[in-house]
Amino acid sequence: MNPVEPPFLPHGGYRKLRSYAVAEAVYDATVVFCRRFFPRDRRMTDQMVQAARSGVRNISEGSGAAATSRKMEMKLTNVARASLGDELLRDCESFLRQNGLRVWPKDSREARAMRERLREDHAADLPAAPPGKVRLTGLAGLAGFVAEAEPEIAGNAMVCAVNQAVYLLKRQVESQGRRFLQEGGFTENLYRQRKRERDRK
Repeated sequence: MNPVEPPFLPHGGYRKLRSYAVAEAVYDATVVFCRRFFPRDRRMTDQMVQAARSGVRNISEGSGAAATSRKMEMKLTNVARASLGDELLRDCESFLRQNGLRVWPKDSREARAMRERLREDHAADLPAAPPGKVRLTGLAGLAGFVAEAEPEIAGNAMVCAVNQAVYLLKRQVESQGRRFLQEGGFTENLYRQRKRERDRK
């Protein structure tokens, strides 16, 4: 007797997504960033931390919602992208601008080097940091780096990390959209399974 295929669409597995790993690192770093630079500004801290948290939680919620709704998966993934790109990113850039610090141009040497470092969880074979300096050792070390780096470097590290998360989520939404167009959603899947069951009889 053939086992009955469950009606739910593939879902879960969000912890394996690079977008989730980057968004989670951004969330942790945002908490540290706000404690360091906005210790008395409760409103700003709440807004930035909530935007970062929304980025992480909507990825996981979207992954779970995919079981019965590809549309909801796309919607929640896009909410994650918007929370990070339209809210948190702007606040990080505003911090730099309002404090007379440079926002590194996207193609600057500093921004390229920072993005390269953030592509790995743990960068290998890094030389020791010079005395009095701190070195980013990879995505996993972002929060610790933000806690100690000079304000301009810490702020731009946040900008680079958030941009990386936004880029990955944009690609993720596009991929989800293509899959929805090609395979349909929960209703179409139920129809296919009912048809297979009828054809077996």
